[in-house]
Formats: sequence, structure tokens, C-alpha cells
Amino acid sequence: MVDFLAENNLCGQAILRIVSRGNAIIAELLRLSEFIPAVFRLKDKSDQQKYGDIICDFSYFKGPEFYESKLEAKPELQDLDEEFRENNIEILTRFYLAFESVHKYVVDLIRYLDDLNEGVYIQQTLETVLLNEDGKQLLCEALYLYGVMLLVIDQKMEGEVRERMLVSYYRYSAARSSGDSNLDDICKLLRSTGYSSHPGAKRPPNYPESYFQRVPISPTFLSMVIGRLRSDDIYNQVSAYPLPEHRSTALATQAAMLCVCLYFTPSILHTQQAKMREIVDKYFPDNWVISIYMGITVNLVEAWEPYKAAKTALNYTLDTANIREQAGRYAASVESLRPRVQQSLKEGFLREEIILDNIPKLLNCLRDCNVAIRWLMLHTAESAYDPNNKRLRQIKDQVINDSKYNPKILFQLLLDTAQFEFILKEMFKQMLAEKQLKWESYKKEGSERMMELAEVFSGVKPLTRVEKNENLQAWFREISKQIESLNYEDSTAAGRKTVQLIQALVEVQEFHQLESNLQVSQFLADTRKFLHQMIRTINIKEEVLITMQIVGDLSYAWQIIDSFTSIMQESIRANPSMVTKLRATFLKLASALDLPLLRINQVNSPDLLSVSQFYSGELVAYVRKVLQIIPESMFTSLAKIIKLQIHDIMEVPTRLDKDKLKDYAQLSARYEVAKLTHAISVFTEGILMMKTTLVGIIKVDPKQLLEDGIRKELVKRVAYALHKGLIFNPKAKIQDWQSVYQSTHIPIPKYPSVDESATFIGRLCREILRITDPKTTCYIDQLNTWYDVRTHQEVTNNRLFSEIQDTLGTFGLNGLDRLLCFMIVKELQNFLTVFQKNILKDKAVVDIFKALLTAVNPVKGIVANASKVYANAAAKTQKIWPAYLEAIMKVGQMQVLRQQIANELNYSCKFDSKHLAAALDNLNKSLLSDIEAHYQDPSLPYPKEDNTLLYEITAYLEAAGIHNPLNKIYITTKRLPYFPIVNFLFLIAQLPKLQYNKSQGMTCRRAADQVDWAPLVLGLLTLLKQFHSRYTEHFLALIGQFIRSIMEQCTSQKIPDMPSDVVGALMFLEDYVRYTKLPRKVAEAHVPSFIFDEFRTVL
Repeated sequence: MVDFLAENNLCGQAILRIVSRGNAIIAELLRLSEFIPAVFRLKDKSDQQKYGDIICDFSYFKGPEFYESKLEAKPELQDLDEEFRENNIEILTRFYLAFESVHKYVVDLIRYLDDLNEGVYIQQTLETVLLNEDGKQLLCEALYLYGVMLLVIDQKMEGEVRERMLVSYYRYSAARSSGDSNLDDICKLLRSTGYSSHPGAKRPPNYPESYFQRVPISPTFLSMVIGRLRSDDIYNQVSAYPLPEHRSTALATQAAMLCVCLYFTPSILHTQQAKMREIVDKYFPDNWVISIYMGITVNLVEAWEPYKAAKTALNYTLDTANIREQAGRYAASVESLRPRVQQSLKEGFLREEIILDNIPKLLNCLRDCNVAIRWLMLHTAESAYDPNNKRLRQIKDQVINDSKYNPKILFQLLLDTAQFEFILKEMFKQMLAEKQLKWESYKKEGSERMMELAEVFSGVKPLTRVEKNENLQAWFREISKQIESLNYEDSTAAGRKTVQLIQALVEVQEFHQLESNLQVSQFLADTRKFLHQMIRTINIKEEVLITMQIVGDLSYAWQIIDSFTSIMQESIRANPSMVTKLRATFLKLASALDLPLLRINQVNSPDLLSVSQFYSGELVAYVRKVLQIIPESMFTSLAKIIKLQIHDIMEVPTRLDKDKLKDYAQLSARYEVAKLTHAISVFTEGILMMKTTLVGIIKVDPKQLLEDGIRKELVKRVAYALHKGLIFNPKAKIQDWQSVYQSTHIPIPKYPSVDESATFIGRLCREILRITDPKTTCYIDQLNTWYDVRTHQEVTNNRLFSEIQDTLGTFGLNGLDRLLCFMIVKELQNFLTVFQKNILKDKAVVDIFKALLTAVNPVKGIVANASKVYANAAAKTQKIWPAYLEAIMKVGQMQVLRQQIANELNYSCKFDSKHLAAALDNLNKSLLSDIEAHYQDPSLPYPKEDNTLLYEITAYLEAAGIHNPLNKIYITTKRLPYFPIVNFLFLIAQLPKLQYNKSQGMTCRRAADQVDWAPLVLGLLTLLKQFHSRYTEHFLALIGQFIRSIMEQCTSQKIPDMPSDVVGALMFLEDYVRYTKLPRKVAEAHVPSFIFDEFRTVL
């Protein structure tokens, strides 16, 4: 019969693929459970008020029209809904795909069972598959993994949260429009069960059996699987645990599977006492806390409480006398095992010959240690006992008292066992690798000794007082041939023959009185020794390693181990070299990865990498968490050193009187500094002793661990200092997992907000915006300085940005620039929304624009009665300008700040790294000339879409200040009617508030009407830059027409002075050309040069 798991066995491959996928789905569910957006929990009142109307549970499906109409009635809710969709659709899709895969898994399993029944797989039925060892394991695993998925979903993702996420996905995705979507089935399977994982929460009635029965599964299949799990040792584990008292540990994996599968047929748990009694006697005679999958623990006392038969059957196990007996047994076991393991770990004890002679003893010691550790860790775990349940508390207290439980002693035993196991495995692997070579060398040595003896008795070889003896010569030759003929491949026959040869050599020595000759005796003794070694070597079998792997399983502690973190950290703090022992413990924990990866690996699934990475990543994160105590302790010592050096140790002057030498010596303080410095070096040595280790599939380099740990601690302390220091007291949201700057290993800590800013950089930015607010300050461009409008005192200047760079560095200043960039985007988006909703929807205002457009057509001409036409239009639209002005000024203010930051970055880059500045500048220019050449001749090369060169170089250029913030496109825009005329009208409406001052340029006439010129110009310039250049052309043409028309009117009315509004408009054109670095002809195309000449005389 073909092997069940062979690639050409379709039946075996189909169920193997299902089981492999089951393990991958559970890994994905566990991974996603860490990324549930907090907003779906609706815990805070603020979240409930803000998102209550857009996040719904399954009640939405009763009347979707009602909910949608509620949203459509309020435009602000629609905006919030759209923003929420953009922020969360990616993660919602990922969750939905995981939920869908759970449903698909059970549907595929049912289809596979139907195919078996219908004879799709030739010669295979459910019964024949269950008779096959692999088939039996896979079918049991398939059902068990489905149960684990359901339990994981309910434990890690509350029912209400699931419902809200599914409804949000349904609303935001295209799934509802596609006919083949099985969203309804998924919603039925995963609707809330009422279960809560919070301690003290009440268990819903008929839970989890009603949840497990939402998708019906064949009762025959369930009955047969449970039958196999009850009666068979499906994984042949008992052979690894020969002692009867270890049986429950040997069958622990199967017991966990049985517990999960029993929920599919609750009638056994409720009424079938005989079956339950059998199950408890076989699997749970001495234990009641089990690990069902990767450390998820279940306490059967609590889990089986509602089921009469199960509860009754478990009562004997929970009998006070039985608990006392078991706890006492393990207490005595720990007491006796600790010295044995410590003795084995002594330097030089575990030698090759001792291991080979004592394999059974060493394995028994390992078994006893692992069984004791397992029982004590599980039965004393905090997570396994609900503190609100009186009976559970009593059982836990009894276990702790009777087992004399001491977490430090248990942890020490775990450390020693892991180290013992690790050394034994490594030595055994090495012996296994060298087994054949050594065996052959011993055989050769033995054979040669026999040949040499044969030659001695030939009388030819000179050896003192040995007579010639042809019989012995022939006998030794024959023995040499016999040794030579031993075959390594046939180990059983070789072993038997070797024993006979040893016996023959003993006998020849006795019967032929060969003891009298020392040299002959020595040769015989050596040969016997080599033959003994051959027997030992042939007994080195891989089965021993497999047994050690089975016995050393620590997957049950995947989550409980966290309760030992503080003990680990304390022991590292006391003795940093402890890290080497911890390494063995982490590697022992890494063996837990074999459980979920075995089937994925067997089927060569592409999921292997992602699942390995997830579990390895979890373990590495835990290793980092434990070892973070080293950087923490280092920084604590450093803080003490800094305190001593600043406050206690006096600086020694260059000249010093002899009698004052003692005062300045301060020996105790200096000794303290030396002691602390030495302690820091010992800590770093400790972590570096932990050699590079492969944890799962992730390589852990101790140097990297130390560096990351120091950086993490540094980030924490710097962030805290900045968080505390940058709090000012004046009178699109990025998720953590989306941020390129946030790291799981070196996280940027989050502190509670003290204002609307999430971080200190936001507070700093808002404080700069507050003190340079155009409503209260006036910016003088030539001096790069802000002055207070009322007091005319200097508020701040461009030195501010040098100070920030000194404090926060280039990255801090660049971060501030990026934040301003995003603020400009937000401001422009808000502005466009206001423009479309408030200006274009106001019919009266639009009519004014239409009338003005008619009056000024054609733009090349001159407007008759100009001052009246313009003044009327400006007066009629007066109400819309305050909000417009505020938005423009905000954008302009941020652009001024961005220009100052770019100047500072560029200056410091040229000063501190001139080669980088020159290289970037040249690369930028050459790239731009290449791109220009391509547009003139498309056959020339141009960076393709998938080429990241332009994106990467932009980041460098911005960090070096080699960019112009005014030339940036911040948002994508659509065509807007009346846009140039609106902006033109806005500008001329502001001109009467301004006047020209020879020393200060354009300033406001009255402090009450504060308009800051530079932000006004830069804001308008930035806004126009976001649109097609023809809008700017039209806008400049309108200003030119305004200047010509007013000048024409002045000439005809013989007014000699140039009106102030014209001076303002001309100043705008001058500044526009200066800021955009465009040629002067752009302005002169709309205004005759003689007007500019006259304007300059005014200046």
C-alpha cells in the first residue's frame, strides 16, 4: 500500500493540506489579535460619542437603510466615516480574510469527509484512513484544530468587537456586491457568543458546545475520532515514557485534543458517565490543568463545571487526599532531582564514556525533571485559576502548600534541566555524527592488534621470551579476520559477534597462560577495550535524541513562562553570567515551534515562513523583554555615576595646595564611581556571553540585542525627558503597525496626551505656530524676524531653528518639517472643502463672481470705472473673506517656517558634512537635467515607476535642506470654477488693510485688522501651485488688469500719486516673482514696464 503521506496519495495529501492550513490560520489569528484597533472596543466615552454612529454590531443587518440614512443626514458624520474607512480598511480586510479562512477550513473538512464517504478516493473510506497511523493522527488533528480556532477567536477577540469589525468590513468593502461572497455564513459562525475572557465574567449557557455546533459536522466522524482519542495512543508517546506514573504526561497532547473534541459531542460530557470515567482514569488521574495549544491553558475544574458526567468523573482526581499525594510526590521529586542535575552539570562530569554507559539513567533523570516541572508549572499557574472562584482558590492553595512550591526553586530546576538537556543533546548529536568513523577506527585498531599478536607467535617478530606457537598464530589471524568482517550496517549481528569475540579473548588468556607475558596481556586487554567501545558506539541511536525531544517539550509553558520573567531578571541582575543558562531555556522553549510547524513542513506549504516568523518573533520578543533588564540596570548605574560626578565629586583645579589634596581626593565617591563602572562592564559581558543563537528561524546576535536594548532604553528616557520638558502653558492618523519609525524591538513610548498633540514634537510644533501666529506677530522677511504687532518687540528669529537643531538634532528638525508638511496638507484639504461647500454653493456670491467676470472681460483690456467695479465686488463678498484669510495665512505661516528650517538644515549640512551636501546637490542637478532631456527627447532614459531612486533621493534632499517648500505639490486637486477670480478678489479685498513702509515693507494699517504680508503672499502662492498653471496665469492677468485700470483712471482724473492699492498689487507681483524665482517677464507680460519704473521711484 502506498504511504499515506506520499505525494501521489491524493487522500493523504488532501487532509494534510487541511491540517497544515489549520495551523497557519491559528498563527494568523494569534498575530492579528495583537492588532485589533482600540476604537472597535468603544471603551472610552470619547470614542463612543465620536464613533458610536458609524460603528455598529449585527443589529445593523436588521435595518441597514436606517443606519445609512442617519449618516447621510449629517455631512460631518459622512466625513468621519470616510476618514475612518481610509484608516482601517486595510486591517479590516486582513481580519475578514482570517475569519473567512476559518469558515473555509471547516467547509473543506466537511467536503473531504463527504468525498471519503462517496468513494472519491479509491480504496479509501473513513474507516481505512482511521486504521492508518498517519491518517488517524491527521483526522483527529483536523477536528481539534477547528475547535482551537473557535476558542482562540473567542478568547482573543471579544464577540462584540468581531461583530463591529465584520459590519464595518461589510459596509466599506465591495464584498456585499459580489454574489459569491460567503459573508452571511461567516457572520453566522462568528457572531458573538456572549463569552468574555475577563476574570469573573459569567459563562454563557451551553457554551462552548452551541458555538461548536454552528456548522454541523458528521456525527459518525465525531464519534470515531473521539473513540480513537479515547482508546489509542495515536502518537506512540508511551514508548518515550516507560514509567506508569508518567502516563498522563506521555498522553498530554492527546488529552488536550480529546478535551477540545468533546465539545463537539456534549452528550458524552453531560450523561455518559462510563466513558467520562474511562477518560479521566486514563488521561487525568493526577492532573486537571492542561495546555490545549501553544500554552493556552484550561482548568478542567472550571471547564467541566456545567457537565454532570464530566464533573462527577473528575471528582476523584480532585479529592483532597489525591491532590495531597500528587503534590507531595512532586515536592519530593524536586527535592531529589535538583542535586542530581547540578551534579551532572559540574565541569567535566558529562564525558563521552559516562554518557554512553548511562544513557537509560540520564534519560530517566530528564524524564523525571520535565514531568515535575510540567506538573508544577501548570498546576500553580495564576492564569489557570479564576481568583473569583472559591473552589479553584482552595485547590490552588492546597497545591502550593502541599508541593512546598517556591517559584525560584522551580525556575532554578528549569534552568538546570534546560542546560543539562542542551549539553546532552549537543554531545549526542556530535557522537551520532562521528559514530561510523569511530566504529571503523576501533575495528581497525582491534584487527591490527590481533595481526601483530599473530606475528609475535610466528617467532619472526622479536618479543622477549615468546616461543613460536603456530596454533596461536593461526587463531589470532582468524580473530583479526573476524574483527575485520564485522559489518556496521548490520548492527545487531555485529553486536552479538563482538560480545563473542570479547569472550574468546578472555578465554585464550586464561587457557594458554598468556597472563605471564605482560605485553601479550596488554595487547589482549587493548583489543577487548576496542571491542567494548565498538559495542558502546553501535548503541548510539537516533531514537535517544527523538526521546529527548519528546521528553523536553516545553510548549505548555509558551505563555506561563511570562510569570517567571521577574525571577529571570532578578537572577540576571544578581549574576549577569546567568544569561548563558537562560540561552538553553530559550532554546528549549523554541522546541515548541515543532508543534504548529510539523504539518506545514510536511506538505511544503508556503505558509511555513510566515508561521515560523510569527512564533520565532514572539519568542525573540520575549528574549528581548527578559534581557532588557541589562540595559535598564546599566542606565540606572549610569544615572548614579552622573549624579556623583555632578553633585559629589569636585573638579580638581589646575593648581592645588598640598594640604587640600585630601579634600579633593574624595576616595569614597571615586571608589563608588569605579564600582558602578565595573558593574556596567560586567552587565555587557553577561549578555555577550550568550553566543549567536538561532531561535526558531530568527538569528539572535547578542551584540545586536545589547545595542537594541541600549537604544530602547535611550529612546524611552529621551522621549520621557522631551515629553516632560516640552509642555507649554500659554494663556490622518497613523496606526503603530503602519509607521516606518515605530519598532517592536525599540518602541517609541506613548504617554498620555497633555493637549491635542500625540507627542512632544507635536507640542513643539504647535508652540512655534502659536508664538509666530500672523494674527499677533508681523514677520519681516529681510531680518528673518517676528515682531509683536502691538508692542513692536522682537518675539523670535531664525536662531530659534539653530537652537532646535542643537537640541533635537537634524532628525528632530527634519521631523518638525515633515509635521508642518502634513499640517499644510490638512489645512489645504480643509480649505478646499470650505471653498466647495461655503463659496460655490452660495448662489448670491457666485452671481457676484459671474458679474465681475463679465465686467473684466477681456482681461487684456481695461475696466471702465474700475475703482467702483472692484470696490463693489469686494464689499459684496466681505463676509466670506475672514475664514479664507485665516486658512491662507496659516498655510503661509507654515511655509515661512519650512523655509527657515530648510535654510538651517542646508547651512548645517554644508558646514558639518560638505562632501555630502556637494554630492547631493550634484546628483540632484544631474537628475533634473536628465529628466528635462527626457521630456525634450522621450528616447532618452528616465527612472521607471518601480525605481525608488527619486523617492529615496527626495528624503536625503529634504534632510539636507536642498529643496524649496514653495514648489511642492501638497494635494491633488480637481478643476474649480471661478478659482482665479475668487483669489484675485480676495487679494484686492485685503490691500486696503495694508500700507507700504520704506523700512519694513508692507505692514498692516491698524493692529485690529492684522494681516501679515509674507504669510499672505506665500499662502496664496502655495494654494495656486496646487492647481493647473493656467489658473495662476489668469490670476496674474487679473492683477495686471487691476493695476492698468486703476492707473488709467488716476491719469484721466489727474491724480499725481500712485494709489496704495496699486502699490500693494505691484509689491505682490514683485514678491511673487522673487519667491517663485521666475523671470521678470512673467510680471511684465501683464503690467507695462513704465508703471514698474514709476513704482520703483515710490520705493
